[in-house]
Amino acid sequence: MRGLTWDHPRGYAPLDELTRLDHAGANPYGAVPEPIEWDRQPLAGFESEPIARLCETYDVLVIDHPGLGAALDALVPMEELFEPAELAGLAGLRFAGRSYESYRLDGRQWALPLDAAAQVAAARPGVRPPRTWPEVAGLAAGARMALCLGGPHAFLMFCALCGGDFLDEQSGERALELMAELLALSDPEVSPLNPVGVLDAMTAGQVDFCPLLYGYVTYPLTFGDAPAWPGRPPGSVLGGTGLVVSRRRLDADRGSNRDAIRAHLLRLVSEPVQAELFPSVGGQPAARSVWTAEKTGTSFYRDTLATVEAAWIRPRFPGYIALQERSSALIRDGLLARAPARDLLKNLHEEWRTR
Repeated sequence: MRGLTWDHPRGYAPLDELTRLDHAGANPYGAVPEPIEWDRQPLAGFESEPIARLCETYDVLVIDHPGLGAALDALVPMEELFEPAELAGLAGLRFAGRSYESYRLDGRQWALPLDAAAQVAAARPGVRPPRTWPEVAGLAAGARMALCLGGPHAFLMFCALCGGDFLDEQSGERALELMAELLALSDPEVSPLNPVGVLDAMTAGQVDFCPLLYGYVTYPLTFGDAPAWPGRPPGSVLGGTGLVVSRRRLDADRGSNRDAIRAHLLRLVSEPVQAELFPSVGGQPAARSVWTAEKTGTSFYRDTLATVEAAWIRPRFPGYIALQERSSALIRDGLLARAPARDLLKNLHEEWRTR
């Protein structure tokens, strides 16, 4: 059996450890009929590579929820793998935030949450992450700031600032004006990077804080809830990953590996694997019990849970991923060219009207 995950220790380390234990012949987290051999794809591929195309090669895939809409014909809904009572039990595992809901589309459950994440604030030790958007510019006066605008993340920051209502003119213009103000105060080399690049730069001491990017428990940094507009909850866009099953691969084997796939999915979302194995090897589990635990070895989970709980679920219609990429490039290029916020918003609305 072959699986595909993303090329970061948070994405592959827990999966590789389970495979290693399977090959050792004494896996304390439960036996499966056969191990999954996991391949990896870059973060850029994870964020944009069509899931349906990958399903031609892999049995089980770790995916991001926005790509679901274009891939439903290539996937096996969880209702075909689990009895209603089993699926109800999985839903009752209390995943962090709306992680479980983000993989539900057209009345069916297409994935099980594996990892939970949202955009949060991050800072080097000794620098307090900003709590409100008005506070961010003031903090930048005494500390080196970077934004996170690489790949789809310029658009995702814009959506977070708009509270998900990114087509509202008043919210959109205010968000773009703030992004332009903050970009002028930010490191020009680091700000065009994706979250991993920005976090690496922060860890290396190149910048002191980033007000909004996807949190990674593996970095030796201080994380806090996403900044909020005064009187509003923290605005953020849900991330994380889920496990999907390829219909083509399952049908090609006439369902002979169905029991093996079920066993893997159940084990990966089980409480022992999520609460014990994931944290021990640098994973970032979806189980809410980890995010609320008093003793996890880090305050990352407790300090960012409110943001994960409030995070917005992105659209999942066919073509959304490409539109997300175009929208992000439009915002990033417009900000770098210092285009007026009103003109930039007009161009963004036109992009969405003609999708």
